[in-house]
Amino acid sequence: MKPLHYALLLLVGVALPFLLPDYRTQLAFLWVMIVLALSWDILGGQMGYNSFGNIVFFGVGMYACAVFQRDSGLAYYPALLIGMGLGGIVAMLTAALLGNALLGMRGHYFAIGTLGLGVAAGELAGGWDYIGAGSGMTTPLFPGELSDRDSFFYFLFLAWAIVTFICLRWLYRGRFGLAINAIRDNEAKAEAMGIHTTRYKIFAWIVSALFLGVIGGGTGNIIGFIDPKDVAFSGPTYGVWMLLMAITGGKGTLWGPVVGATVFHITQELFWTLLLGWQRVALGLLIVLIVLFFPEGILGWLRQRYPQRFAAKPPQDQQQESTS
Repeated sequence: MKPLHYALLLLVGVALPFLLPDYRTQLAFLWVMIVLALSWDILGGQMGYNSFGNIVFFGVGMYACAVFQRDSGLAYYPALLIGMGLGGIVAMLTAALLGNALLGMRGHYFAIGTLGLGVAAGELAGGWDYIGAGSGMTTPLFPGELSDRDSFFYFLFLAWAIVTFICLRWLYRGRFGLAINAIRDNEAKAEAMGIHTTRYKIFAWIVSALFLGVIGGGTGNIIGFIDPKDVAFSGPTYGVWMLLMAITGGKGTLWGPVVGATVFHITQELFWTLLLGWQRVALGLLIVLIVLFFPEGILGWLRQRYPQRFAAKPPQDQQQESTS
């Protein structure tokens, strides 16, 4: 994409809460969904390691931020921003510890190993009195009107989504991107070529955890209440959604998770509004249809149908475009 296209997208993003003031909360969650999808795709798409445990970093960041806000004694805004940063750091440390234990496994063994992480984390949080145990934890009240709160979190999440996108765009164009793509294509050959695959896998999980931990801290605040199983470590919702959104848009691409998250979130909100009681059935049918008719995701289908417009450019062409 050209700089003008990015400028137009940014303009639309800034204008949306003013054009649709009644939907600011839903629009704020759109950026949360985009960060979730982009973060999952680092491992699941770019590296080919389907992780079902990334929800752990989302929940860890949420609790770390809320605990810091509660115990720091700082005013709301500095406590929130510092807490979100702390949430990202704690999530990174968690990923480093878990990565050493899990990322020595490959393929399906890794996927199965991560499957119980979210469940285990929810059970542990549900029994820890310091963070409210099973009763949950209330985040500090926003010091202002409800409409001001929605606008604040909208632009906060928009800013973090932009940071996430730019960082991943930069990482994918360098040695890191080449290494994790080589792991996805053939890990044994990548090791034979001298790539330290375990080191790259752990680093990829740490990067994913950073983005998830920071956005988790903000999400806990906009919701206002952190339940260990239904919010922080909710595998059936956020944990599954991040995977579905990346697959819907086209995993293994930079724009695919963005497209998938946008389509998924808008469709979900429409179903919840128009098909109350049947919304999950309709959403499930939509996912089945997308998998059947768009097996490579929406972006993959567009690249096959309109290759001149949507085909991926070689790395050298991308580099020239970025410097021109």
